[in-house]
Amino acid sequence: MAGLVSPDDAVHAIVGEDAVHRVEGLPGEAGPVGLSLALGRLRALGVRGLRVALPVPGHPLGLSGPPAFNERALEAEEAVVASGAAYGLVPEVYEAGPDGPADAADVHVEVVWHCLPVREAPPADVPSLGEAERELAEAMREATRVLSRLDVAASGPVAEAALDAYRARAERGRELLAPGYPARAVRVLELAQRVGLLVSMAYDHGHGGAVSAGEMAARAQALRPVERTARRAQVAAYNSYVEVLEGGRG
Repeated sequence: MAGLVSPDDAVHAIVGEDAVHRVEGLPGEAGPVGLSLALGRLRALGVRGLRVALPVPGHPLGLSGPPAFNERALEAEEAVVASGAAYGLVPEVYEAGPDGPADAADVHVEVVWHCLPVREAPPADVPSLGEAERELAEAMREATRVLSRLDVAASGPVAEAALDAYRARAERGRELLAPGYPARAVRVLELAQRVGLLVSMAYDHGHGGAVSAGEMAARAQALRPVERTARRAQVAAYNSYVEVLEGGRG
């Protein structure tokens, strides 16, 4: 949208390892279209940038309405909201592959983005980069303190493998964000992803010493605000380019 990369490079970055992405419901198009055409159409409609939304039930993070769009985005737990024109896109993912356990390379993934009208209003609960960075640091300290006390830090071979995979991703080109983002956004996103990984491992790899119902409830209570803070920070980082473009918070 900013003209810093070619449409082909943008499409390649969006599709990643998926088979194909299409966009349905674009004004002026009778059916689904490919991403290259969709991006050009969105620019022609006045779209100057794209914001990410990562909502979950009870927390419509990054959304601005109307209810019909919010409901669909909440179901998908992700959406993209345009800046410059009142449109949003919600992905619907289709996977096909062999029955039973399969290698990721054997799974065929197609994504259809549904283009819908949105309300032109500030996105819900998105902090500035400075606010997100401060909140992440505090959340990390509090979560480490509580989880250490409850002995629920993720450990073992599965946790180590997850950490190794994160480190490998972090070192692979360091291309966390597209060209044009401020350096602070990259720093915030790296920290938010690291915090999110730790929360995920704490949820997924056993409860450590939290064997009583009370201790498990305390663990969940400690993790919820940390996970929320990490998601808010990710959205702040992804959306910072549009905030700068619009003269908002950076």
